[in-house]
Amino acid sequence: MRYQISGKQIDIGEALQTHVKTELGETVGKYAGRPTDANVIFSKSGHEFVCECIVHLSTGLTCQARDHANDIYAAFDGCNEKMDKQAMIIAETETKIPSLSVGEAVMQMELAHGAVQVFRNEKHGGINVVYRRDDGNIGWIDPR
Repeated sequence: MRYQISGKQIDIGEALQTHVKTELGETVGKYAGRPTDANVIFSKSGHEFVCECIVHLSTGLTCQARDHANDIYAAFDGCNEKMDKQAMIIAETETKIPSLSVGEAVMQMELAHGAVQVFRNEKHGGINVVYRRDDGNIGWIDPR
C-alpha cells in the first residue's frame, strides 16, 4: 500500500509517519478489498490537531475518517479508530438478495423498519430498490 502522509503548515516527523504506517496498515488489513493507497493529512485548527485519513480500496470503495485532539498522535488514533469501525461495517455488508415482487419488497422494508430494500424483481430478474423518500412516500428504482 502506498502512503502519503503530509501536514498543512505543520511539520510531520519520522516517528509520527512510522506510527501512522504501522497502525493504519494493521487497521485497513481487515478490509475485504485490498487497500491500494492511503492519504493522511494533519493540520491545526486553533489549539487542536486535526487528522483526516482517506483510504482507497481495490474494490473501488473509499473509506475516510476525521478526528481532532489536543495531541497530534491522539488525533490520528481517534481517526484510526473511526476507520476501524468502517472496516467492520464494510466487512459485514455481504448479503443475499431475495427474489420478490415490488409489493413484497415494500412489505419487507416496512417490517424491518428499514429505509431501503434491495431485491431481485421476480418478474424480470433484474436488481431493483425500494426506499422511503424524505416526504414519507415510497420510491422504486428499476434500472432496466
